[in-house]
Amino acid sequence: MKKLLLVVFLSVVAFAQKPVDKIIAIVGTEIITKSEVELQSLIYAYQKGLNPQDPKIRQFILNQLIEDKLIYNQAQLDSIVVTDDEVNKQVEFQLQNFIKQAGSKERLEQIYKMSYEKIKKELKYSVKKNLMSQKVQEKRFANREISRREVEEFYNTYKDSLPIVPTKYKLSHIFVLPKIDNDTKINTYRFANKILDSILMGASFEEMAKKYSDHKESAIHGGNLGYIARGGLLPEFEAAAFALENGKISKVVETPLGYHIIKLIDKKGDKINVSQILFKFKSQNNVDSLSVKFLTSIRDSILSGENTFEFYATKYSEDKESNKFGGDIGLFDKNQLEGDLYQIVSVMKIGEISRPRRLNLSGDKYGYHIVKLTNVIPEHFPNLNTDFDEIKQLAEYRIRQDMYNKWIEELKSKIFFEIKE
Repeated sequence: MKKLLLVVFLSVVAFAQKPVDKIIAIVGTEIITKSEVELQSLIYAYQKGLNPQDPKIRQFILNQLIEDKLIYNQAQLDSIVVTDDEVNKQVEFQLQNFIKQAGSKERLEQIYKMSYEKIKKELKYSVKKNLMSQKVQEKRFANREISRREVEEFYNTYKDSLPIVPTKYKLSHIFVLPKIDNDTKINTYRFANKILDSILMGASFEEMAKKYSDHKESAIHGGNLGYIARGGLLPEFEAAAFALENGKISKVVETPLGYHIIKLIDKKGDKINVSQILFKFKSQNNVDSLSVKFLTSIRDSILSGENTFEFYATKYSEDKESNKFGGDIGLFDKNQLEGDLYQIVSVMKIGEISRPRRLNLSGDKYGYHIVKLTNVIPEHFPNLNTDFDEIKQLAEYRIRQDMYNKWIEELKSKIFFEIKE
């Protein structure tokens, strides 16, 4: 459903300190102020490269804010509940994005002229409202199934205006993670134990986390991960954390991410508030070259006919989602491939296998893979036989957008709203 994602907390920050602000509209129990409309217009115009003084933009933003407030009012009427845990997780996610955009936590505080804790407090209020609005929309639209007949009707109505399906590349790969040698693990373990000894001798867990933890997202909060339900952590980490008493600190715990020192802050049933200091395994310089050599030897074996790509993918690939299917990772168009990978794949012949290349994963995790081009589907006009899933997505969007528009009109008829200018 197309809906402008408004960074509501910015407006709260911007006008919360102003004693007087002109009210532009009243929507149920909510108000829309002049500064809110102006700020959201600036944000939208900046994102789109438009003139923020354009009256059409201001009107568009006002309409979006009215819809947003209508939905929030309905969420209240429906007694939609949002937990503190849901709010806190979303707040932390957004704060990290804001810090990245600003460049640093200190720069963020300078921009908004308030402390980090004050920004966090203001953000919690707007995040709770946004989550309530999302939930009431999910409640109304999420279970709406689109039938094949509706997809066919949509296609027959709009087929002449549907976008061309771009060239797609069917790929398989064999992926390996960098291997950590035993000396590296021993050195990392020794360092983790050195930090643990310092904490047990009286050093602050929080300060040690800020200084030494390799999990940067939690390090800035003294290692705190917040409340997490059972099943939401790595098994080794979770077993050690749930075994602790409040305020106690674990021994050094090993997981696939590295070594952890864990502190249990609080336990409520199947949820724990936990902090950590993570020590990732620091790879030696020859680890990457060893991974490349290993994949090169596999590629040479395939090219010489010793065995098939699918055989080696099943046996050696560390991508657990694709190795059971012989390395098949599906269809991709140009926009779904990293720039350099597209440059490689676009000139390959069907059946050709690339040389080893680095594949970046989430955060600073990475590995290496070789890629096989198994098929190419040229650019073409969409049709129901070959592009049903893509056409269905377009039909779902159109049908749900129509439903959304009708719903907004219903809300306008039953929830009081007034534009004051």
